Amino acid sequence: MPVDSRSAAYITSIGRNTGLHPDFGAGEFDGGPIGIPYVVVDGSQPKVNVTFDIDDESDIGPYPIPANPPIEGGPESTGDRHILIVESGACKLYELWSAYPQTDGSWVAGSGAIWDLNSYLLRPDTWTSADAAGLPILPGLVRYEEVLAGEIRHAIRFTASRTRGSYVWPARHEASSITDLNVPPMGQRFRLKASFDITPYPRNVQVILRAMQVYGVVLADNGSNWFISGVPDDRWNNDELVSRLRQIIGDNFEAIDSSSLLIDSNSGQARQP
Repeated sequence: MPVDSRSAAYITSIGRNTGLHPDFGAGEFDGGPIGIPYVVVDGSQPKVNVTFDIDDESDIGPYPIPANPPIEGGPESTGDRHILIVESGACKLYELWSAYPQTDGSWVAGSGAIWDLNSYLLRPDTWTSADAAGLPILPGLVRYEEVLAGEIRHAIRFTASRTRGSYVWPARHEASSITDLNVPPMGQRFRLKASFDITPYPRNVQVILRAMQVYGVVLADNGSNWFISGVPDDRWNNDELVSRLRQIIGDNFEAIDSSSLLIDSNSGQARQP
């Protein structure tokens, strides 16, 4: 893919000398899992009503939220509190942001999105999801099973502290008042340069870095610079992840122009070579 004409400016905006940080791992931090967890349910899971703060850009539901679902940051968290649920039989993904249980069994959330996993359909244009870019969260997370299998076959979600108030395909939403063209928009894709030698790194880290070279990383939310998202798992080696990924800095990446992959602006399907 061609390098974006503003690649150097985007990298500078996020941090040329700032290292990657795995925002996932084993164990707990401040009483909650390290990363964004998810749960799989089947069609027997009762669905509950959810009331949304951003109700005009949320899918009403109901949502198949199990008792005591895994919540980003843990049940006492005051952070993003994402809840991700896969309904296996229906092949649907339910995602909530800022979700809080109510005494009557219902939930209140900032926003929510329901994704048909048999479809390429994106959110309506300008709509948020459970993520600021209007993208699904789960498909962009690093999962231990993928690393164990030896290959991650998708782009990886990441955050930056400053994002432009615009978005590029396949993103559908922005969350900023910044108009500076040297600041990256939501949905901007970056890749680890092909010239970066990943062979000195441990096997599990190599799998992650290879995905960043082949599929890249996608700017999906406001947050700390170069924070890479993943699923918590007690099999992660936290020391290995943090110490080795932080050695890869912004200058090892380049922004790419992925517009040639676009088939339909309302579809996430990508043109194949």
